[in-house]
Amino acid sequence: MNAMRDLKVEKVTVNIGVGEAGERLVKAKKVVQLVTGQEPVETTSRVINRDLGIRVGMPIGCKVTLRGATADDFLRKALSIREGRIYEYSFDKEGNMSFGISDHTDFEGMKYDPEIGIFGMDVNVVLRRKGNRIATRALVRRKPASGHRVDRDEAIQYMKDNYGVEVVM
Repeated sequence: MNAMRDLKVEKVTVNIGVGEAGERLVKAKKVVQLVTGQEPVETTSRVINRDLGIRVGMPIGCKVTLRGATADDFLRKALSIREGRIYEYSFDKEGNMSFGISDHTDFEGMKYDPEIGIFGMDVNVVLRRKGNRIATRALVRRKPASGHRVDRDEAIQYMKDNYGVEVVM
């Protein structure tokens, strides 16, 4: 078996979108920090939506990017909340996976706080092979070969083998 063909979790991104700046955004940041143990970054809007009162550059959410062992631990916790079941449509054609968690209090050690309330979050997982750095490096940037890219079926099989995920149709 070629070691360059092995898949790995490159990163896990945890996102909470609240749609407005202010007190709810501060609470969402606190929730993300409690769940992941890292300081979140604000996400800002890129378009105008007059019906919702959103302007370009207005903070509307927060996110954290996890890598390495931290990402692996968080992913195992998040999948245990989902009881190891992920829908097939959660995987895209490039082998990435996204799913939601409806209640942050489902995480171990988290309790309901009436001052914070309940927040749901999106979890996005990016799977890559070794050698994918050629697509992001500064010098001599290239596209990975088509056979080196991760496809949907490989990502599903990786999640089944390494995380014990049951993929539901």
